[in-house]
Amino acid sequence: MPALAIWTPEDGVLGAVAPLGLGAAAADSALVVDLDPAGPAYPGPSSLSALVAEGPRRADLVPEHKGLAVLRNGGVEPDNAAEVVAALAASWPHLVLRLPACPRPHAPPAPLVPVRPLLPAEVFPWDGTPAVYQRTGWRVPAPGPGPLLPRPRPGAWATLLAGSIPAGDRWVAAWRQVWRHPWG
Repeated sequence: MPALAIWTPEDGVLGAVAPLGLGAAAADSALVVDLDPAGPAYPGPSSLSALVAEGPRRADLVPEHKGLAVLRNGGVEPDNAAEVVAALAASWPHLVLRLPACPRPHAPPAPLVPVRPLLPAEVFPWDGTPAVYQRTGWRVPAPGPGPLLPRPRPGAWATLLAGSIPAGDRWVAAWRQVWRHPWG
């Protein structure tokens, strides 16, 4: 079961939506788990904090249907959730772990996937290591190797943030290459 840890240090909005795009692009079922105690209030019936407090049930460990499930954080620190995250990783076909923007992850729980907006004038310098590069309104080349995402349609992001997958969306489809890329 593939698991990827997604990290978006420069853009909070992209940091909230990118894990959803990656999860939505999985071939079958995927679970997005937010490891940021101050992360977004994703819609859904449960939280990582609740699973840590109560323990995961069989229903939490087995996907109910093909598609995307999201587990918001709820205020639990990643170290306190390690056992639950390991159980989820062992049972879900695809797991996306959303990391906090700061600090830079030193020992992520899965291969690290940095996501970077392409901005002019190297506003956020990068060391050239592989990353996912998000096109913006400027024609800027990627500063290193890695998948390049097209500019998203605003409706796609709104649909993802509301808890659904936008049908036939090219931005979501572009995330499929991230699952195939050799991270870490």
